[in-house]
Amino acid sequence: MKKRKLGLFPKVLIAITIGSLLGLIAPDVMIRIFKTFNVFFAQILKFIVPLLVLGLVTPSVANLGRGAGKMLLSVIVISYLSTIGAGFFAYGFASSLLPHYLSIGEISTSALEGKVFEPYFNIKFPPICDILTALLLSFMLGIGIIFTKAPGLKKAFDEFGEIVKLTIEHAIIPLLPFYIFTMICEMSAAGHLSTVMGTGVKVIATGVILSICYLIIQYIIAGLVAKKNPFKCIWNIMPAYLTGFSICSSSAVIPVTLECAMKNGATKEIANFTVPLCSTVHMCGSTIKLITTSIAVMYLSGMNISFALFANFILLQGISAVAAPGVMGGVLMASIGLLESILGFSPEQSALMMAIYLALDGYGPACNVSGDGAITLIIDRFFGKRYASAQ
Repeated sequence: MKKRKLGLFPKVLIAITIGSLLGLIAPDVMIRIFKTFNVFFAQILKFIVPLLVLGLVTPSVANLGRGAGKMLLSVIVISYLSTIGAGFFAYGFASSLLPHYLSIGEISTSALEGKVFEPYFNIKFPPICDILTALLLSFMLGIGIIFTKAPGLKKAFDEFGEIVKLTIEHAIIPLLPFYIFTMICEMSAAGHLSTVMGTGVKVIATGVILSICYLIIQYIIAGLVAKKNPFKCIWNIMPAYLTGFSICSSSAVIPVTLECAMKNGATKEIANFTVPLCSTVHMCGSTIKLITTSIAVMYLSGMNISFALFANFILLQGISAVAAPGVMGGVLMASIGLLESILGFSPEQSALMMAIYLALDGYGPACNVSGDGAITLIIDRFFGKRYASAQ
């Protein structure tokens, strides 16, 4: 019989449960050991995020050179507009709704009342560049590879990307539950865990509702453009939604999304082109999840959540999300640098983001892949007949 591996979601739940209980009885020495690992792992994350962008965004941009020019550009533009639209949608509603059932400064106030645990040592790993430099360099290299047709350089970045992805999947992601465990354990020992646990349920519920509402809006727009019944299309895309919810990956759901898109009437050639491409550049659900969670953490910490600040973050996050496909929790991983450099997150706040974000990871990818089907309908409306006749 095959061994059944625990997914990230149950591991995170176990980490939160054990950490919250152990923190109540663990001695300070143990908590400081956990704190040392927490700080060490946070430094590793800072180091690897620019490499993640360079290794995954560069070959993704280079691969965009393959295909029909206008259709390629249309998919990229619509996907980006949908992703940042999701960010502004989430900001507008989350910033209005969350203050009604969260208390401003709740985390920072409770933190002042609890114990403070210092790590035994702190080793720093300076990243090779910041996140914005990595993004700019990735696009410069990717576009350069398209125009110069440099097969050697492209192969090198493809292989480098595989190494980075291997590191994320087999080193970083497996340690994330323990990272969350150490953070939860420290919070429990400090005496302010109940605030965060109660908050997480409210934030997750808000994110799920917002992602479903945005998905309905996407299909109403796609239905109007493609002249199809939007609610029937939503029903047909449900297998992709449920699959994405279960396995927490946009890329892994591509075969199911393709089948659902064609069931909605999309041309096979258009679906084969659009769905895999959207799995790389369209991250609307993950963006809603990220923005909702970050607003909650900042509000609870008493930080500024102004529109101008989040507009800058959303526009850049829509680009950095290209680094996310194929890596569980990839949008969060690719956005850590922006969370710290633009929104001013501390390592502790980033860890709290991870705890809430990963507690129910599936609804982000589920919205992503379902939205891919909506974009496929729009592209098929404008390019379907022409593309099919050219084959």
